Amino acid sequence: MFKSAKTFLLLAAMSGLLLGIGAALDGGSGGMLTLFLVIALAMNVGSYWFSDKLAIRMARAQPMDRGSYPDVFEIVERLSAQAQQPMPRLYVSPSPQLNAFATGRNPRNAAVCVNEGLYRALTRDELEGVLGHELQHVYNRDILIGSVAAVLATTISYLALMLRFLPLFGSSDDRGPNPLVAIALGIVTPIVAVIIQASITRSRESLADHTGAELTGKPLALASALAKLEAGGNDPRLLRAGGTPAETNQGMQHLYIAAPFGGRAASKLFATHPPIPERIAALEEQARRLGQLGPGQPYDGRY
Repeated sequence: MFKSAKTFLLLAAMSGLLLGIGAALDGGSGGMLTLFLVIALAMNVGSYWFSDKLAIRMARAQPMDRGSYPDVFEIVERLSAQAQQPMPRLYVSPSPQLNAFATGRNPRNAAVCVNEGLYRALTRDELEGVLGHELQHVYNRDILIGSVAAVLATTISYLALMLRFLPLFGSSDDRGPNPLVAIALGIVTPIVAVIIQASITRSRESLADHTGAELTGKPLALASALAKLEAGGNDPRLLRAGGTPAETNQGMQHLYIAAPFGGRAASKLFATHPPIPERIAALEEQARRLGQLGPGQPYDGRY
């Protein structure tokens, strides 16, 4: 509940930034502000509606065949029925990277994509942990939330760029924005927008870990899978190996269960995912609450 409330507060903050920039550019007439609001809404709708097709195409994914991946179908069918939700379409990406993602505008129009490298590296229980995480992204409407956050951040950055150049081309009308304020907004607001967007995606990843482990009842299986993803991200043999356009696109990193190629941000403020050791520690604590680990009993990393 806390993470969901935090997400919507952060989205509201980004919307406020967007409207604030529109007001600065507007000079008080209201026309520019209305125009930017309409543009932002149109971009949100487009991103929401076509996100699944775009992500699957950029991952070079193909529909998963039941005969080749019977365990994936069995797990997803069982978990979807348990959650009383529609079963998403299943895809496999040829990438050797240990990763997976979910996409789609709602549970009835969703897709889960598993990289071939991940499928080959995980045990059945670990695979179930990852699939539970991805299904909860769908059920928690994280794809919609992430799309809205990305569009807002992009729009804010674009408008902020306009603000930086406004003093060079603006009029001397007293109703226009103060040049110093415009420059300051143009520099600060894109940074704030990116920080808020990253905070939203980190919050949703943590929530998917928690609710995914609740769905499967196996928090330690997901913890074990995340440990393998962390090792794979640090494996020099896999560095940039077979990266698809989806994995190399910075704007799509938030879709994946872990940052592709073990991506590291310059600061945690800009990271799209919580550090994997922190996620594993949270799952260990969840396992203790379920009685799967004793009080103070360390997790040995195996499942």
